[in-house]
Amino acid sequence: MNNNKTYPSPLSYATEQSAPRKPEAVAATVPARSLVREIFYRARYLVNAYPALYMPWARYHHRDLMDRIVSGDTDLVIEAFGRTGTTFANFAFLAPQRRRVRTVHHTHAAAQVITAVKMNIPTMVIIRQPEAVALSHMARHQVSARPPLVAWIRFHQRLLSRRKGIVFCSFDQMTQNFTPAIQRLNERFGTSFEVWQHTKENETEIFELIKSRNRGRFREDQSEQRMRSFALPTPEREALKQKLSAQLQADSLASLRDRANILYRALVG
Repeated sequence: MNNNKTYPSPLSYATEQSAPRKPEAVAATVPARSLVREIFYRARYLVNAYPALYMPWARYHHRDLMDRIVSGDTDLVIEAFGRTGTTFANFAFLAPQRRRVRTVHHTHAAAQVITAVKMNIPTMVIIRQPEAVALSHMARHQVSARPPLVAWIRFHQRLLSRRKGIVFCSFDQMTQNFTPAIQRLNERFGTSFEVWQHTKENETEIFELIKSRNRGRFREDQSEQRMRSFALPTPEREALKQKLSAQLQADSLASLRDRANILYRALVG
């Protein structure tokens, strides 16, 4: 096991700053879709599914961020498709560790997971119900409903044949009782990581760390970006997702929704 922790302690994140914009100020606002954003989104989630395309770029782009690129010094990879709770999982996993542990996380790249499995590095993937994720991506990235569904399917389909080298944890399990998933991780890989106990007090502590991190990411005048990017639910974003849900439930997307849900059940079942 590597003894050089490269991910900053959760306690080092910025302290509480200004609160998000009040719900009534943004609840009725549905951001216009951007063609440029949608093209970039499609390209990003296509490239990051394939190690041959993604890993050379990642090794250069993240060359100064050792918690974003898997290597022989990595102790654990905690990944997921975007908007799936990786922040909570990473903070909760690190909280009880009594030695320095290096985790790699938050790339949302299937290529990173595939590479970790090939290197026999302990790997956990959080999986969230695809329609919930798609709505979050529509709100966060200002894209239409189809690209997130296609990207979600591709991400998880690429992991299906490698599942023996991955511990999968559903979003529901992570939010309700994350402890057994960490225990399964130790059992699967023969590791001896300290196991975070999912008590109400410990959960509250993790949420406070996440709030501090969120509010330190944007300037005070960036309340709209903050609203879309928070790693915890906000009333504003939930209202926005309600307005976007009709697009996601369109008949033209029924086959994609069915494929995604079948794949979801296959991986968490």
